[in-house]
Amino acid sequence: MYFFLGNLSLLDICYTSSFTPSVLIHFLSKKKTISFTRCVVQMSVSYTMACTECVLLAVMAYDRYVAICNPLRYPIIMSKALCIQMAALSWGMGFLNSLTETILAIRLPFCGKNVINHFVCEIMAFVKLACADISLNEIAIMLGNVIFLYIPLLLICISYIFILSTVLKMNSAEGRKKAFSTCSAHLTVVTMFYGTILFIYMKPKSKDSAIDKLIALFYGVVTPMLNPIIYSLRNTEVLGALRKLMSRHWFWRKG
Repeated sequence: MYFFLGNLSLLDICYTSSFTPSVLIHFLSKKKTISFTRCVVQMSVSYTMACTECVLLAVMAYDRYVAICNPLRYPIIMSKALCIQMAALSWGMGFLNSLTETILAIRLPFCGKNVINHFVCEIMAFVKLACADISLNEIAIMLGNVIFLYIPLLLICISYIFILSTVLKMNSAEGRKKAFSTCSAHLTVVTMFYGTILFIYMKPKSKDSAIDKLIALFYGVVTPMLNPIIYSLRNTEVLGALRKLMSRHWFWRKG
């Protein structure tokens, strides 16, 4: 379980590092330009991390399914070798999809001012600059949406249906509490990540707007920042410190 959390943390670090520095520079400087090579690298890395996280969240849902529905067999089923293979599969699928999308994008001819209507070099906004037919790119993006958005989300839902069924059959209230505690953080992360990313990537025609850009910035910066906090709330020491901080703040406001 903690092995996958480590991978998720690494993903979040790589994802935010791929574009946050350039976004901050553009906010502070008058010259808001980026070279074609840097734009392609930024687009490829961020897309790799996003696709990998989709698959990894589904893997983590399966991990929780095994932990709750088959607790005695968990060490056997989720062996170290299997965990490494599942994590490697997540990274490999994300990299291959990003590589395919990037190659299809850079093969397009670009003309005009080449102004990207986005905070970052996002693949759909990038493709929109092409002065050629982008039907193949749209098909590839739609196929990627199915593989990396809908299928993992479906697997997550199936895992939690079995988890809920198992939890409801538990006689112990303490057991149900522990089960919900195990899943609550992951469910919160899934809801935030998929809720924002589905809003944008369900549309293959790059109909970006101000709202789209703000939401993209939210799932690219805010969501990775909140992930460690959400998972840390399961720690009793962290919860205790948070309660003390909130009670102290409430006391000073009351006084």
